[in-house]
Amino acid sequence: MSDSPTTFRGLTLFPFQRQALDAIFSGRSVVVAAPTGAGKTLVADFAIEQALGQDRRVVYTSPIKALSNQKFRDFREHYGEEQVGLMTGDVTLQPDAPLLIMTTEIFRNTIFEDPARLDGFDFVIFDEVHYIDDRERGTVWEEAIIFAPPHIRIVALSATVPNVDQLASWIERVRDLPVDVIVEEERPVPLTHKVWIPGRGPRALDEVKRHFIEMGKMRDRDRDRRRRGHGRPGRRPNRRTQARIMDRAGDDLVDHLTERNLLPAIYFCFSRRDCEGLARRHAMRDLLTTEKRREMLALFDDLAERYEVTDRDETRFLRSMAGRGVLFHHAGMLPIDKEIVERLFNSGLVRLLFATETFALGVNMPARSVCFHALSKFNGIAFGPLLAREYWQMAGRAGRQGIDTKGWVFALLDETSITYDNLAWFQSGRSEPVRSRFNLNYSAVLNLFRRVGDKVPDAWQRSFARFLQEGKQQQPFYESRRGGRKRRSRKKKRPGKDGRGAKFIRARLEILRDHHYIEGDALTRKGELCAHVNGYEVPVTEAYEGGWLFRCDPVEAAMLFASIVYESRPADASSPPTRKLKGVRVPFELHMEAFAAHERAAGIRDPLRPPDFGIAGPVQRWAEGESLDTVLAHTTLAAGDLVRVLRMTIQLLRQAAHALPKGDPCIAVLHEARHRIDRDDVDARRQLELG
Repeated sequence: MSDSPTTFRGLTLFPFQRQALDAIFSGRSVVVAAPTGAGKTLVADFAIEQALGQDRRVVYTSPIKALSNQKFRDFREHYGEEQVGLMTGDVTLQPDAPLLIMTTEIFRNTIFEDPARLDGFDFVIFDEVHYIDDRERGTVWEEAIIFAPPHIRIVALSATVPNVDQLASWIERVRDLPVDVIVEEERPVPLTHKVWIPGRGPRALDEVKRHFIEMGKMRDRDRDRRRRGHGRPGRRPNRRTQARIMDRAGDDLVDHLTERNLLPAIYFCFSRRDCEGLARRHAMRDLLTTEKRREMLALFDDLAERYEVTDRDETRFLRSMAGRGVLFHHAGMLPIDKEIVERLFNSGLVRLLFATETFALGVNMPARSVCFHALSKFNGIAFGPLLAREYWQMAGRAGRQGIDTKGWVFALLDETSITYDNLAWFQSGRSEPVRSRFNLNYSAVLNLFRRVGDKVPDAWQRSFARFLQEGKQQQPFYESRRGGRKRRSRKKKRPGKDGRGAKFIRARLEILRDHHYIEGDALTRKGELCAHVNGYEVPVTEAYEGGWLFRCDPVEAAMLFASIVYESRPADASSPPTRKLKGVRVPFELHMEAFAAHERAAGIRDPLRPPDFGIAGPVQRWAEGESLDTVLAHTTLAAGDLVRVLRMTIQLLRQAAHALPKGDPCIAVLHEARHRIDRDDVDARRQLELG
C-alpha cells in the first residue's frame, strides 16, 4: 500500500479507500464492501479518473434510472458535458462519451447485441452489486459480470455482506482476472440505534428485551428459541387500533426529534399511503424559521419554473408543505415531483422527509436521523420482517460526515409483526449472505445459442449459483484478509451435478425450438427478432409473428405494447378504451396463455405473464392527446405509476422498431406510437434537459 495515494480530490483517504485505489492503480479488479455513508463511491471516482486520464472509457452502472440520472448530472458537472453520456432505455445522450452511465440492464443488453461497442472501455463500475440477490432483476447483474468482454476490469461496490469473499472469488474465477477484496465495517459517523416503544419512548435493546418478557412475548431466557419472526401471539389489536397506536407513537417520535435537535430526519414508511398521510399529518408542525422558509420557497419556485410545472395543483401542494420543512417521496409521484423533492432535500432545508425505501438508493442524501415507521413490509409474496441488508441500507442515511458526530436511528416497535429476535438481528450489524438469482431469459439464451449452439446450458457452470453449490463441497478457492490483499491459492475444482439452472436453460431451448425460434443449429427470423429485444421479448415477437401487430394503428400499438409491460395491482381500475382492439386482444391473450402453459408443462419457473389490457383505456387517452389530469380522472393509477408504464412502453416500442427487418411497415407504426406517448410529463429526455 506504500505506493497508493493518500489524498484524492483534496480529501484524506481512509485506509480501506487507499487499499482499493492501490488495487485499481495496480491493474486489478476490486470488490469494495462498506456501510452506506462510509465513502466507497470515492473508489469509483478514482477508477473513472484513472481511465479517463489514459484515454480509456468507463461504464458506470446503477440499479435504478433515477440514480443513473443523478450520477449523469453530477459527473457532467465535474468532468464537463462532452465527457459524460447516458443510456437508460428512457434516454440516450452522447453514447460515444468516454464516461458512459447505464442501467445494468442496458449494459447487459449491449454485451449481447453489440460487444464490439465496449472495446475501448477499461472499467465497468457496478454500484450496489449486492442487487445480484434481487428477486426480479438480480440475474441481470450476474449475466453482465459473466459475459462482459474479458479485457474489462470490474469495480464492484457493495453493502457489507457476510459472503463478500465468495462473491469476489466467483468474479475472479468467471472473469479470470485478479480481484482484491476490501472490506470496511466501521462508519466515519457512528450510529446509535433505539427502539421506540409506543407509550414508553426510545429504548436500548436490553430494555426492549425486558419489555417483551413483561408483555409475555418471549420466555425469560437469554433469547427466544422460537424460529425468528414467530413469537407468542398474545392478544392482537385489530388493524385500525394498531394503526392509531403507531401513528401516535410516530407523533411522539417526531416531537422527540424536534425537541432534541435531531433533525433533519428521513422517516421511512413501506406504503405510499402511509408515506403521504404522515407527511400531511406532520406538515402542521412548521419546522422552518422565517428566513429558512423564504430560502426554501425561493429554491422551490426556481425548480418549479425550471421544470415548467408552476401551474400544477400537485406542485402547489408540495410547495405548501415545503414551506413548513416537510415533504414526501414515493414511486407513485410524478418523476419531476420526485426530482424536485430530491433537490430540495440535498439543499439541507427539508427538515422531515417521509419516504419509501427507494430513497435509500440515492446518492448524497444523508440526514442526522433515520426513522422506521415499521420494520416489516410486503416482499412481493407476503408480509414479513425486513432483511437486515435493507435495514442497514436505510439506516446508513443517518449521520452526515463533517456535520454530525453521530447518527441516530429510531424504529417504532409494532409487536404484532416484529419479535425481539428480529430487533436483535437488525442491530447486530450482520446481514444475510448474497444469493444467486441466475435465470437466463429467452433473449439471452438465443444470443448465447448464436455463439455456442447447444452448449448454452454450460453457462450455468459459470453462474454464481453453481459456484455457491460447489462451495458446499469444498473450501472457497481463495481466502481474503479483511481490509487488505488476498492470498490466491486455487484449489482443484470438483465436478458437480448439472444443477437446476442447466435444466431450466435446456427447457427454454426446447420451448424455443418448439415455437420455431431455432431450427437446426441456427436462429430463424423469429429467433433473430427475439434476440434483439431484451425484456418482454417473447410477447413482442409473438405479437409480430402472429400478425396481431399488423392489425394495429399507432394508438392501438401503444395499447398493445403497454399491456405487455403492465402488471396491475389489486386496487387498479380504469375506464375501458373506446377502441376494442377487435381481432387482437382476445386471440393474443389466448396465445400467450398457451405459451405460458407450455412453459409450466416444461417445468419453467416463473412462466411469462399474459398481457394485461387493464391499462388500455388510459394509454388510449394519452396517445390520443388528452392531458394527464384528464387521463388520471379515468383511472385509480397513481400518476407516477402511469408515467412509469408509459416510459417502459416507449422503451419496448423503440427496441421492437430497431429489431424488425429493415423496411417493414410496422416500423413506422411503432415510431408513431412512441411519438404519441413520449410527450410532456412522460418525456424523460425533456425532464433531464430541463434539470
